Amino acid sequence: MYTLYPDIRPYAVHTVKVDVPHVLYVEECGNCDGIPIVFLHGGPGAGCEPYHRRFFDPDRYRIILVDQRGCGRSTPHAQVKGNTTQNLIEDLEVVRQYLKVDKWALFGGSWGATLGLLYAQAYPEQVSAMILRGVFLARQHDIAWFYGQGGASRFFPDLWENFLKPLSEKERENILEGYYEKLTGPDELARMSAAKAWSGWEGRCATLRPSHTVIDHFLEPHTAMSLARIECHYFLNHAFLEPNQILDNMDKIAEIPGTIIHGRYDMICPLEQAFALYESWSNSELHIIRDAGHAASEPSIVDALIRATDELAKHMDELA
Repeated sequence: MYTLYPDIRPYAVHTVKVDVPHVLYVEECGNCDGIPIVFLHGGPGAGCEPYHRRFFDPDRYRIILVDQRGCGRSTPHAQVKGNTTQNLIEDLEVVRQYLKVDKWALFGGSWGATLGLLYAQAYPEQVSAMILRGVFLARQHDIAWFYGQGGASRFFPDLWENFLKPLSEKERENILEGYYEKLTGPDELARMSAAKAWSGWEGRCATLRPSHTVIDHFLEPHTAMSLARIECHYFLNHAFLEPNQILDNMDKIAEIPGTIIHGRYDMICPLEQAFALYESWSNSELHIIRDAGHAASEPSIVDALIRATDELAKHMDELA
């Protein structure tokens, strides 16, 4: 089984100004002359982690990590003003031009897969290949699956009860609106309590087997606040997308090769989403991981992702 590459540090760190007041944190690792690949983190609002550098052979890849607006080391933290899907798409194009990258590969999981697909549909000429994990198509029923009464809540009723605790009975009539009021309200303690409940629900459902490392990361206050506020902001606004927008525009990226990796027991983004994407994308291959859920850190997901990046590097070398 493949495991993560050894820990590495960035060889360059950038702060890229986009729309006021947003400033993006961008780092580069690995080989400055290698194959450009950009890591697109999940959430929206989760931010990058050090282990995200380790899915790629550092001798073969120019590894680019970007903290999206409002999260990670980008500033201002947890800012939802001027933070939409369209902003994030354009931010990636700003970063590509800033780094003087001609074409790059996209590596994204969960919301990162969503953003990768949307960026590729907007700028197909700039994308050489895509590796996507835990596909999230951001349709309204995909959002309702995880934040409504009839989806993941039926598999995790105990965890769902904890998720609902910050909300009154009245607020539970519209969970996203109720949470948004808490997460943007004046009471600092109520904001943090809501953020940890929101983020904890996601962290506890992310893996097939419970992982204290994953849960602790989701409950860390800095991460919890940006993840909860930004996710709630996006999902309350239908992810700023038209209904079925991604699948309706797959013709725009039909020629881009794609590898889709998805855990069979993914309870955050059920496998149906990856399968629908695969059926709409003739130049893709789908790998269903039989003993995994949603998280990128699960051993079998790590194995599949590194096999995919190694295979892509080999393919790119053959084309060179």
